Amino acid sequence: MSKYPSREEIGKILKSSKVIAVVGLSGDPSKTSYMVSKAMQDAGYKIIPVNPTVDTVLGEKAVASLTEINEKVDIVNVFRRPEHLLPVAQEFLKIDCDVFFAQLGIENEEAYQLLKENGKTVIMDRCIKVEHAMTR
Repeated sequence: MSKYPSREEIGKILKSSKVIAVVGLSGDPSKTSYMVSKAMQDAGYKIIPVNPTVDTVLGEKAVASLTEINEKVDIVNVFRRPEHLLPVAQEFLKIDCDVFFAQLGIENEEAYQLLKENGKTVIMDRCIKVEHAMTR
């Protein structure tokens, strides 16, 4: 049995969510983070780019870190290498958000344990765009 929520549970999370902060969202349309975030934006979600190296992505003003976001975030979607997940998870715990979603191929056990100990919903190694398409 997976330690992560089932596809059905992920579907419920996606249906009740409106705002997705995307850590590592690239301004390059050829990058996976851009394509996935655009698809989610096209599906009606508000995207908040979290990347200190860009000003605006997908028409939304970027912030340098999660703690700079001034609104309720439903999901934090992470496009960073596994070794960067723990610092992202530590910062995630400082904001008002319950769902930590690491993209396909990205997992970090230390980050997972930290988030679970703090009562957060953790999804790793899944693509939010695929999950959204599969659970509509």
